[in-house]
Amino acid sequence: MSDSEIGARLNTLLVEAGLEPMSSRKAKHFGAYISLFIRWNRKVNLSSVRDEEGMISSHIIESIYVALKLPMGIHTVLDLGSGGGLPGIPIALCRPEIEVTLAESRGKKAAFLMEAIRVLGIGTKVHADRAERLGGVFDCVTLRAVDKMVVAVEVAVRLVKPDGWLALMTTEAGLDRLKEIAGSEFSWREALRLRRSESKVLALGRRLNCPP
Repeated sequence: MSDSEIGARLNTLLVEAGLEPMSSRKAKHFGAYISLFIRWNRKVNLSSVRDEEGMISSHIIESIYVALKLPMGIHTVLDLGSGGGLPGIPIALCRPEIEVTLAESRGKKAAFLMEAIRVLGIGTKVHADRAERLGGVFDCVTLRAVDKMVVAVEVAVRLVKPDGWLALMTTEAGLDRLKEIAGSEFSWREALRLRRSESKVLALGRRLNCPP
């Protein structure tokens, strides 16, 4: 399928998921991202999902949902362990007012991210190193089913500004443990079921106090 056709299919599935369709221009941008992802995925293991339909259903719609649910007033987002750019690139496409940084320490995946932002023409940054080596803190840090999720949350909490947000895309079963790891500085909203998923949720926690 062409980028426009993929974008049109995405809009159909967004409506089926109870979300608003996007403009044809933005949908075409998503189509270009999905096409690039599928091509690179044949050589670099970005995801176990290999086809456009599965990519849209399994990854893109839930990432768009996360982008729409991030609180207003967020200006900087760190997508920690970004992998193939999810949810960071959809956030950048849906919320252009947000400056997104994609942190990915694995070289081939970081190379894909750099190519994706070049193709899409977006101002997203890539940090091709461990997130612990980033300077500064962010309004929001996102985590989506990264390797060693417990360890990743420990890193993430140190990168969230006071009054900033931690956004976890995880399973209902694993959420309580991750909240415990984040600690008492975070106050959590009620978890939201991710679109087109039976078990995954988005949990938004706000840091209430300055870290020690």
